[in-house]
Amino acid sequence: MTTALVTGGAGFIGSNLVFELVKKGYQVTVVDDLSMGLKANLAEVMDQIEFHEHDVCDHEFMHQVLDHNFDYIYYLAAVASVADSVERPYETHRVNQESVVDTLEYLRVKNLKPKKFLFTSSAAVYGNYPELPKREDSRVQPLTPYAVDKYASERYTIDYGKLYGLSTVAVRFFNVFGPRQNPSSPYSGVMSIVTKCLLNDQEFTLFGDGKQTRDFIYVKDIVNALIFISETPASNEVYNIGYGHQNALIDVIHQYEQAAEKQLKIKFAASRAGDIDESLADVTRLTKLGFKPQWGLENGLREYWEYASNNG
Repeated sequence: MTTALVTGGAGFIGSNLVFELVKKGYQVTVVDDLSMGLKANLAEVMDQIEFHEHDVCDHEFMHQVLDHNFDYIYYLAAVASVADSVERPYETHRVNQESVVDTLEYLRVKNLKPKKFLFTSSAAVYGNYPELPKREDSRVQPLTPYAVDKYASERYTIDYGKLYGLSTVAVRFFNVFGPRQNPSSPYSGVMSIVTKCLLNDQEFTLFGDGKQTRDFIYVKDIVNALIFISETPASNEVYNIGYGHQNALIDVIHQYEQAAEKQLKIKFAASRAGDIDESLADVTRLTKLGFKPQWGLENGLREYWEYASNNG
C-alpha cells in the first residue's frame, strides 16, 4: 500500500489533501499539534488514518515517525500567520524552517528515499517587486520572518535534493480558498472571512480600495496539483500553484455574492502595512508538466458557498 506523511494535516489545505489521499487508497499518517489546525477537519476520515497530535519541532518524535520510510512526504506544517512571525520571529522560525531542515537531514543521514519530499512554500517570497507575472526564477523580496523562512526552507529542500540524491520539490501557493479554512484569525484567508460575514450578515472590513489583485485558486485544484507533482518524475524544482489569472479582490467578492445570492456589507479601511498590491502567478512550469486545473475560480466559488451554507 502507498504510504504518505502529511505534516500540518489537520489544517485547511492539509486536511483537504488528506481526504484526497485517503480517497486514492493511501495509508496516511498525519502530524499536527492543532495550534492552527482542527481535529474536526479530519473527523470523517479519522478512523482511516494514523493521527499524531504532536509538535514537528520535537525532532526525536519526528525521527521515529520518519523511520516508517514513507513513499511520499507532504510538508505543510507551518505557523501560517505573517503577523505572528513578526511578533514571534524565533518561535515561528523553529516551525517554518528548523523543523524542515531537521527532517531533510534525517532523511539524508538515514538514507531514506521517499518517492517525493514536497515542501509547501508561499507567494509571499516574491514580496512587492513590480514585475508580473511572478515566475519561479523572478527576483524575491521576502519582507517578513514568515517569507524569509519559507524561502530558506524551499532552498534547503531543493539543495538537499540536488546534493544528496533526494527527490524533492517545493511549491509556492498563491491565494487559496475553500472549505475548512478557519476564519477566526484576522489574518486568515480573505475569502473565509467574507464567507463568515455573508453567512452571519456581518459587516466585512476591506483593507484598501479593493483594487488590489490576487491570483485566487480553489483548494481542490491545489490538492490535485500537489498529488500530480508528487507523482511525476519532477525533481529539485520549484512550482508556482495558481490559475495564472489576476483578479481585483472587489471583483472576486462580487462574483462570490452572485454565487451566494446575497449582498455583503462592506466597510472600507486603510491598507495594512506589508500588504501586497498585486499578485499573479506564472504557471507555465506547472502547465508544461501536464497539470490542468479541474475547477477554476467561478466553479470553486460556487462549490465553496454550497459547502459553507450547508456546514455553517
